[in-house]
Amino acid sequence: MTAALVLAAGSGIADLFAHPFMRNALLAGTAIAAASGLVGYFVVLRSQVFSGDALSHVAFAGALGALAFGVDARVGLFAATILVGLGLGAVGTRGRPDDVVIGTVFTWILGLGVLFLSIYTTSSSTGNGAANVNVLFGSIFGLSTGEAVAAALIGVALCAAVLVIARPLLFASIDEAVAAARGVPVRALGIVFLGLVGVCAGEATQAVGALLLVGLIAAPAGAAQRLTDRPWLGLGLAAVLAVAAMWIGVLVAYVDGDVPPSFSIMATAGAIYLGAYAVSRVRTARAVARVGRGPAHRTWPDPA
Repeated sequence: MTAALVLAAGSGIADLFAHPFMRNALLAGTAIAAASGLVGYFVVLRSQVFSGDALSHVAFAGALGALAFGVDARVGLFAATILVGLGLGAVGTRGRPDDVVIGTVFTWILGLGVLFLSIYTTSSSTGNGAANVNVLFGSIFGLSTGEAVAAALIGVALCAAVLVIARPLLFASIDEAVAAARGVPVRALGIVFLGLVGVCAGEATQAVGALLLVGLIAAPAGAAQRLTDRPWLGLGLAAVLAVAAMWIGVLVAYVDGDVPPSFSIMATAGAIYLGAYAVSRVRTARAVARVGRGPAHRTWPDPA
């Protein structure tokens, strides 16, 4: 990966923006990653990564359902993820579904996905197997200009929506009982938030695919929370780290054509999380060492 980036910094980067597919990938990828980082920060804070994982399978089923019936995959993708996200929030306590609800929806939707896949692949009018792969693993280099612009606009709108509800959502995420006592609509916020997670799942599927999107949502946000316990700094850092993972991954895939962009993006996101984990462990060890040796080295006054 390092060698690829060095090459990209040289002659390989000179004509980077001369290629329409690269301009489209970076335009859409930047907005998708920023939205994933912001949404992911609250997903991790609220311990709802399993919900995000379930919505990744919803994205798979929704896209294949649309394709099976001759509809644009993005229609089924966003409709399914948003509706199921809102539904999960509605059946959960204070907008947070428990693991039983999520697991039930998870398996039911996955079964639907298998059914739609069978219908799609056996239909005489649809024989394009590449669409299956694109849904599962993303096709950020295959986005047209119109698709990239649409993805970027949705990503920007999603970022704005998260920032609008960020303060009350943060309060409700840290202490639901106190937030509810102060008049914060905890349940409504939880439902709206899972709807936004559904939008984010639909967005991220276009970049890294349904199977990998939870990593783009969770890894940069998890890294940010390990690097700082200041919520607003962590929120911004999550978005920055997600965008960095997206750009580095796209550049690596551009330089080395044998590396799929979804893999390089997720590998970078994983490396960022591992780096943050290592930094947090070192900080913790140093703090423990300081506390441990502090009292032993104090000089107490002579009582005499």
